[in-house]
Amino acid sequence: MDKFWLKSYPQGMPAEIDVTQYQSLVQLLEEAFKKFAARNAYACMGKLLTYGELDTMSRQVAAWLQQRGLKKGARVAIMMPNVLQYPVVMAAILRAGYAVVNVNPLYTPRELEHQLKDSGAEAIFILENFATTLEHVIAKTDVKHVVLASMGDMLGGFKGTLVNFVVRNVKKMVPAFKLPTAIRFNKMLSDARQLSFKPVEILHTDVAFLQYTGGTTGVSKGATLTHRNVVANVLQNDAWLSPGMAGHEHESKVIVCALPLYHIFALTVCSLLGTRIGAMNLLIPNPRDIPGFVKELQNYKINIFPAVNTLYNGLLNNPDFAKLDFSGLEICSGGGMAVQKAVADKWLHVTGCAIAEGYGLSETSPVATANLANTKEFSGTIGMPIPSTEILILDDDGNPVPLGHPGEIAIRGPQVMVGYWNRPDETAKVMTADGFFKTGDVGIMDFRGYTTIVDRKKDMILVSGFNVYPNEIEGVVALHPGVLECACIGVPDANSGEAVKLFVVRKDPNLTVDQLMDYCKEQFTAYKKPKYIEFRMELPKTNVGKILRRELRDEKKAA
Repeated sequence: MDKFWLKSYPQGMPAEIDVTQYQSLVQLLEEAFKKFAARNAYACMGKLLTYGELDTMSRQVAAWLQQRGLKKGARVAIMMPNVLQYPVVMAAILRAGYAVVNVNPLYTPRELEHQLKDSGAEAIFILENFATTLEHVIAKTDVKHVVLASMGDMLGGFKGTLVNFVVRNVKKMVPAFKLPTAIRFNKMLSDARQLSFKPVEILHTDVAFLQYTGGTTGVSKGATLTHRNVVANVLQNDAWLSPGMAGHEHESKVIVCALPLYHIFALTVCSLLGTRIGAMNLLIPNPRDIPGFVKELQNYKINIFPAVNTLYNGLLNNPDFAKLDFSGLEICSGGGMAVQKAVADKWLHVTGCAIAEGYGLSETSPVATANLANTKEFSGTIGMPIPSTEILILDDDGNPVPLGHPGEIAIRGPQVMVGYWNRPDETAKVMTADGFFKTGDVGIMDFRGYTTIVDRKKDMILVSGFNVYPNEIEGVVALHPGVLECACIGVPDANSGEAVKLFVVRKDPNLTVDQLMDYCKEQFTAYKKPKYIEFRMELPKTNVGKILRRELRDEKKAA
């Protein structure tokens, strides 16, 4: 395959990465634990955890898991937000030779039951705030071992006690639950100190993570990511981001980890890449509390900031955010959803650091393409294929389309999953015979190798035979000074088959439908212009902040 985009690579950027330098993710982690033992690995609510402490504690937790009699390859779930227990437990599961099943803590009982049963998880580490959800379904699953964590577990004596008191009694964030066989995290840790860990031989083909995906498109499926998949993406990201992080070997970087660690973007780009380069991850348990988030950022000189569009936008709309010190900010990575130009322009103006948008999926561990890390401007594209990655743009028959034409983005590389967990039928639908993963996203690649996403196949709106892509409409409407957020969908229309309906959260409370319609009339050709505009107080989103067009569509169907 002609990798013509390599001509656009900066000098010194490798075309390929050597995945064989690590047999497993565990080898990569243990090398970093030793190399950076004295450095801070994580910070949360003012408490610091060094790489040396992470090494010791994860080894102890791994020994405790081994004593439960779990066989190599067993699945162990983590259902926690960004707290210090998370990286300890994740490293422990991997070191003991098990597979991590990342679970969204805000799942309903129905969603949790599906994921635990589908993965066959035998143990779970869960924050007590969500234990009532587990209580409802545990009897229907294979889970035999439950470890209950609390917010204050690793914050130290008085502070930990105080945080737990506030969470349980003042904020009343821990609903009553009964899990009689569960063990408390600190009791488990205390017991584990008496045990000895037995190192396990882990192969690059062993499963490291089951990342559940497809919740926004259908039944949630586990993307099966091997140690090789994830090691590959960590090394790919390290190579790609290096030009933006001069001297990362010699100084500890601070990565803002506000995206949840159970999400593949934060897992790889914050936690695992952070470990590889000896950075400190600043864990934000609740990024939706923007004032609290900004207050936390005041305490650190931040260097790397991965986020999604809605998070960038939320921070920019907080008056205290612009007062922070951005002099150390080197890389801002945008992913998870389209970054809007209005947000990117304002971010650059306020922070002096351009957002380098990238693209990936749970199925690709996640990063497949990205803009250059040291970019000075927002490109509006998802960038180029990163090292060892190939991209094709395919038509409906699976044939490559000419450059400049839209088609389905397909990805091949060492970071592409081995398949969906126990679902060969679903895997067959998305994998081509020659190993490309079909993403379901529609993109156009230019002569430099940069790709622009025009939309997901199913989100496309057909108006009188013309294709309308919601990303385009939303990106332009977001530029209106009176608009905070927006989303659009197709709704049935007697004349044109479908019509464009726009949902808007106002920044200016005085903005009217007529004003916005006039603006759209100026910006769009007739068939693209929204026929309906509805103002909302908020838009439905995933926990990572991606706007759920599906929910808006489902509402319309129900109505």
